[in-house]
Amino acid sequence: MIQAKSTISVKIPSIPLMSTLNVPFGNKIERFRIEGIIAKIRAAVHGEISFCGTQRSYCMGIVDMVNSTKITANLENSRMCEYYRIYLNSMAEIAKEFGAVVIKNIGDSILYYFPDTCDAEDTTSVQTSLECSLAMVESYGEINRLMAEYGLPPVSYRVSSDYGKLTIAKSSVSACEDIFGPTVNTCAKINGIAMPNSTVVGGDLYQIARQFKGYGFHSLVGFSVGVRLDYPVYSLCRKEMS
Repeated sequence: MIQAKSTISVKIPSIPLMSTLNVPFGNKIERFRIEGIIAKIRAAVHGEISFCGTQRSYCMGIVDMVNSTKITANLENSRMCEYYRIYLNSMAEIAKEFGAVVIKNIGDSILYYFPDTCDAEDTTSVQTSLECSLAMVESYGEINRLMAEYGLPPVSYRVSSDYGKLTIAKSSVSACEDIFGPTVNTCAKINGIAMPNSTVVGGDLYQIARQFKGYGFHSLVGFSVGVRLDYPVYSLCRKEMS
């Protein structure tokens, strides 16, 4: 767990504002609005959001629905809401069952991380994060049986997970956390590599997870992540025991 936290303050440099002299009246109105917004930004620098001063490494995951726009286009609003409700709540409950903190849903995606995996000191918790991903995939049939009971079309989704540095953010007006860092961006990018109703892991998580028995990892096409070329990605499945 993070022992000490400090608030990072961001100093916004002074921004020279355009003089309102010789500016058409309509443009003056817009300029006054901009000046007001900048004043609010300066006042809010030490406001609602604070970041812990130290990055720590965690396992995290993203589950994302497949073809949701096309599927929901023909659903009336109430049925569309029910469709998302079943899917989002199902995924969130599975994540929490395995000790994850559900950060937020972004459209039809859910972002979560596992606090107990901090710096991989407890390898059992890392294995638990793999079990979470597999449980989401293995729940596909049950979730779609529930969809059918409500007369809704079946849902498909992709699960991606990785391990790496995260910065935890807290809000003064909410108990909810948020997470930031390159690991979040990488996890989002590798999600699209997964086949529907399957799960993938990034190379950094694989380096820890490959020691665990009972799992199969199959190398997929890597991709460029900033200055890191060909970041490896692996599909995850249960290994059949002979």
